Amino acid sequence: MRPWIRAVPAAVGAVALAAALTGCNNPVSAVKAKSSAPAAEKKTYGLGEASPLKDSNRTTSDGAKFTVTPTRVETGTQADMDNSGLKKDEAEGPEIPVFVWTTLTHKSGPAMELGDMDDDLVMRTDTGQRTKALFVFMGRAKWPNCPSAESGKKLTPGQSEQICTAFLIPANQKAAAVELTRGFYKEPLEWPVKN
Repeated sequence: MRPWIRAVPAAVGAVALAAALTGCNNPVSAVKAKSSAPAAEKKTYGLGEASPLKDSNRTTSDGAKFTVTPTRVETGTQADMDNSGLKKDEAEGPEIPVFVWTTLTHKSGPAMELGDMDDDLVMRTDTGQRTKALFVFMGRAKWPNCPSAESGKKLTPGQSEQICTAFLIPANQKAAAVELTRGFYKEPLEWPVKN
């Protein structure tokens, strides 16, 4: 009987030591483990959902912060393209316009031009091709229901402006997502398009 009595305290001590080392049933260890895990950054948004605050990358509006909210996406037709006044680029092949309505909201800092606030918008197609907004010199392109914005118009904190931007994509592809680029080291934010 004596050997058994000595073995029980030793076994209980070994189990207690193992529990202490592994943190079993230790609420403090569990809380520390949960709080130290980094939160996943949100990268996908629904149309109508604002981006996180974005910093101006222009020296003229250094310190300005704003949000970008794509609200609606519509794919145009070949007739829209034909009636736009744009000269066709035979090397590119047939293209169609995609119109993106976006609300730009100036949140803080110095005044900022609309053209600087929507400069990082990109259209991604279903094949993964990305294209920047169509740059039209002196208003040469005309689109139904998508007037060109005054890119030089300035917004101050608290002001918003809804603009329409045209993107050209290959006629055999579909608009998949509006993206907001964030430099070389961060993945873009995206607003998927439901076709």
